[in-house]
Amino acid sequence: MSDEERRDSLADQAAAWVPPWNRPRPPAPSPADQEDLGNERPPEGPDSSKISLAGEAAEAADRADGGRAGDDGMPGDRGAPGHGGAPGDGGALLDDGESGDEAEKPGQGEHGSAGGSGTAGERKQRAPRRRAAPAPPPAPELDDAELRGALEAILLVVDEPVSELTLAQVLEQSPERIGPLLDDIAAGYTAAGHGFELRRAAGGWRLYTRPEYATYVERFVLDGQSVRLTQAALETLAVVAYRQPVTRSRISAIRGVNCDGVLRTLVSRGLVEECGAEPDSGAFLYRTTTMFLEKLGLNSVDELPPLAPFLPDDVEELADATR
Repeated sequence: MSDEERRDSLADQAAAWVPPWNRPRPPAPSPADQEDLGNERPPEGPDSSKISLAGEAAEAADRADGGRAGDDGMPGDRGAPGHGGAPGDGGALLDDGESGDEAEKPGQGEHGSAGGSGTAGERKQRAPRRRAAPAPPPAPELDDAELRGALEAILLVVDEPVSELTLAQVLEQSPERIGPLLDDIAAGYTAAGHGFELRRAAGGWRLYTRPEYATYVERFVLDGQSVRLTQAALETLAVVAYRQPVTRSRISAIRGVNCDGVLRTLVSRGLVEECGAEPDSGAFLYRTTTMFLEKLGLNSVDELPPLAPFLPDDVEELADATR
């Protein structure tokens, strides 16, 4: 093939070349195709072989155009119209080739992004639910002998009555077992004739010395010290215990004397406490405390002895005389 024929062939190839922006767009892929193409890797760049062939064709076309323009006496215009004033066809072809490959990249990018999202969706799994921590194993159930010994040990060190619920929580046992066993322990102490007994007091259980040994215990504890309440304090405490809740003026009216100082003493010793105010007059109301029940060994004020046996026979006549 001669040089002239070769130039004509290259010129025909250059003339048949279609710019990327005039090329027909490929049909948009369907969602199913996107899912299929999602796992495919997009091309990393333009094909170097296509770029080299396009460059050779462009150079041949430039040489052919330059020769023809020289024969006609016209300067060779290497800038193709419509190429935006590019330096020459060769550069324009190279740029167009690159732009053409890049124009195809968005579609491929869409496929790649779809594939990436599909892959990410496969990798992104639902976070596993945290399982609840297993409940601790229940405490072993103690036999009656061991539970009895544990209860006796606790009752020896308490400084106030302790309830059945508290004992059950400490020992991690059922409350239904604690009450009957405490009754059994109390009955056993009484039957054995010990110097102490187990009694209900202030809503709980506590060990107390027996009344028949009170003189020996008093002699040991007091050791010459007098901690007894005065007669006035005992009378005031009795009025509060049997008439609670009661106001200070009512206590003074029953006793016939002012009892402000005595009442303050009982409050300071923890035997009496305030419990609100009277709705009509706004005066403070007083009642006995838990310590009062504990000191007397009572479970509630309902266990106080009745007053009728201690009243004088002519109480009605005294009441009429004071009116």
